[in-house]
Amino acid sequence: MTSTETVTSFDSLGLNAQLLNTVKSLGFEAPTPIQQEFIPVAVTGVDCIGQARTGTGKTAAFALPVLQKLKARAEHVQALVLAPTRELSEQVDREFRLLAGGSPCETVLVVGGRPLGPQIKGLERCPQVVIGTPGRIIDLIQRKVLILNKISTIVLDEADRMLDIGFRKDIERILRSCSSEHQTLLLSATLEEEVQRLADRFMTNPVRVDLSEDHVVVETIEQFYCTVERHNKFNLLIKLLVQERPSQAIVFCRTKRSANDIYEKIKRKLPDVVAIHGDLPQRKRDQVIGKLRAGEARLVIATDIVGRGIDISGISHIINYDIPEGSDDYIHRVGRTGRMSSDSDGRAFTFVTPEQGGELTKIEIRINKLLQEYQFDGIDAFAAKEVKTVQENEAFEPTPSSESEWDAIFEDLD
Repeated sequence: MTSTETVTSFDSLGLNAQLLNTVKSLGFEAPTPIQQEFIPVAVTGVDCIGQARTGTGKTAAFALPVLQKLKARAEHVQALVLAPTRELSEQVDREFRLLAGGSPCETVLVVGGRPLGPQIKGLERCPQVVIGTPGRIIDLIQRKVLILNKISTIVLDEADRMLDIGFRKDIERILRSCSSEHQTLLLSATLEEEVQRLADRFMTNPVRVDLSEDHVVVETIEQFYCTVERHNKFNLLIKLLVQERPSQAIVFCRTKRSANDIYEKIKRKLPDVVAIHGDLPQRKRDQVIGKLRAGEARLVIATDIVGRGIDISGISHIINYDIPEGSDDYIHRVGRTGRMSSDSDGRAFTFVTPEQGGELTKIEIRINKLLQEYQFDGIDAFAAKEVKTVQENEAFEPTPSSESEWDAIFEDLD
């Protein structure tokens, strides 16, 4: 399904007066493409699949129809939103509360890594909306404190990501626990075979709203590749930071070890660098995300834990220090920049070693675009191997640039 008209306001999307007033009071003047196409379908009560990346306004696209459908009060949970991570669940919960405005909508957030007692007490108040991760939802169902047999709406947010990280059986079990008569809204950045199978099994004649992920990425983000030998990648990273002077950047690594090594080398020189990966305690991860949102972290060294599902508007640059394992992972990483609320379109860089040319080609085929080769001033990315490399975890000595250039990067990133 695609839209043939340009919608310039929320008034024609089928929302009630109370929600329209709330939306206007929040300063939202016009719907984003996913909101424009998804909301009119979802408010009719039919099952709907929406394909859109994080950062395009998809949370409001499903939250507004859910809010419109809620009864003022009921003796059972009316809507359930499943999300892949604690961070995304918290983000969705915040947006629900914001969009509810003055309407009587109570949400309860149920996620792992948080005390169970307060979550159970929250459910005992019979909230209208429950938002959480599949593992904790299953736990609460087993404890018989979360009953879904009268639920009217279920939302699967970032469905592809939930399946990627192994939640398929949990999702299916949750869906089987729901009432037979309910609306299902499924949001996914990609509609791969496993997502389609889930939809075929648990949705009834869903309407599909398809916003091409590739088109969004190509249109809003400048994308480059950098050819480099593996041993010289760290030196190239420093040179790139000096040359680009990003206002806020994420450096993506494939492994936690690589992310930690880079972080350890840079943190002594750059106080506003942070690292985030799966081994960090939840409290630390929350602190990192908070610094990102507040603009206090200028450089983030990360694994794919932030490749999807974290909506942060200030990222100006994405650097794929390690080329992503899959083309869809590339799309999700690059989607961290060029956000709709950002002042600029964003720039993305991918380091490619000589043996990874085939992987670069697969990415270019996936996004239907040839990446530009990025040109550096006065650096040989294929210089002879140096003794000190990022993998060796030795003290960092910035060899690729002069001392004045090295000082400049830290002066610029104060």
